Amino acid sequence: MDLNSLQSCLSRLPLGQIAYFDEIDSTNEYALSWAEAGARHLSLVVADEQTAGRGRSGRTWFTPPGAALAFSLVLNQEELGFNQITRITGLGALGVCQVLKKIYGLGSQIKWPNDVLVGGSKLAGVLAEANWGGDELQSMVLGIGINVAQESVLPKSELNFPATSVETALGRPVDRWEMLKELLEAIIGWLPYLDQTEFLQAWEENLAYQKEWVQLISEYSKPVKGRLLGLESDGSLRLELPGGETRFFQVGEVHLRVVDRS
Repeated sequence: MDLNSLQSCLSRLPLGQIAYFDEIDSTNEYALSWAEAGARHLSLVVADEQTAGRGRSGRTWFTPPGAALAFSLVLNQEELGFNQITRITGLGALGVCQVLKKIYGLGSQIKWPNDVLVGGSKLAGVLAEANWGGDELQSMVLGIGINVAQESVLPKSELNFPATSVETALGRPVDRWEMLKELLEAIIGWLPYLDQTEFLQAWEENLAYQKEWVQLISEYSKPVKGRLLGLESDGSLRLELPGGETRFFQVGEVHLRVVDRS
């Protein structure tokens, strides 16, 4: 793939600028700098390989050459309502879910807040980051990484959660760039509905572990166990605690694991 081929592949989409790299440290890092320099709405950064790809909570995201899909999309604040900011992670995760189901026939779910699962194993991750000008939000960057080939999945000894790839789940090769086009279409298609109930319902319908008992783990507080009920309008998770109390948890530095009720 090169920039001209990528532009041709995505020519029917209403994108801003497009940048393509055979190798880059992080597409999100580049997109944040690009947004600060005035990149247009829906400008896109794509890389074949990331040497310092970022996940949530400072984790790295493994992106070897020729095996994964890694891109970041600039969303300018003028095109977003302020109350939509907390839904950007859900936008990316929902887009991935819908493409996996519609195009590839893979049953997938969103492991709150930012992972996509197939068969209970992690296949994709989403990282939304903000670009601030003082106290004012200038733009958001939506970064998505998808394990396409099995070579993009780390060895089990290096994983903290089971992982898989699209090609492993399908049992056949996948065109990464066709997947990118379909995913961008899904994301752009949802943007006008980001502040509406329809979007929140679609996000919630795709949540993993609905009505199951889960544990929220944070380095700043004790683990919390509860039954997963759904989402609040800002994307917070709604849990029913063992005593019947309902509590809400924002994304922050929280990690979710499914557990037994006992």
